[in-house]
Amino acid sequence: MSEDEFEVVYSYTRKQAIEDGVLVDVTEQAQETGFKVPVAITANLYHRYIEPPDGLEGEGQSTTGRLHDVLLLTFLAAKDRWDGSMVEIEPLFVMGEGPRFEKVKCWAVIGPGDSGEPVLTIMLPEDY
Repeated sequence: MSEDEFEVVYSYTRKQAIEDGVLVDVTEQAQETGFKVPVAITANLYHRYIEPPDGLEGEGQSTTGRLHDVLLLTFLAAKDRWDGSMVEIEPLFVMGEGPRFEKVKCWAVIGPGDSGEPVLTIMLPEDY
């Protein structure tokens, strides 16, 4: 039986993942940073770390600023040590008063989009 003879039982596209909220499309902000491919962040990473914890939004922390920091770190790391498929970054997030910081391991992985085009996804290791 050849590869062409297999029937696809189910597929879940990147577009569907963005529509469902599993991925957050940040392509517009990523282009401002210098990315030339579509970029998404997993909802897990976005809601746990990109969105500031309660009480910090007005204390110099914003979703826009935190997203910019992650995109910039990813862009610089990719230029410096890209292995062809992924790069690891470890942004430091303010997570509470004092301030309390948390270093978070993230992966930026490039792969095929819904039409085979290159797309980048930034995620926590457990999201892979």
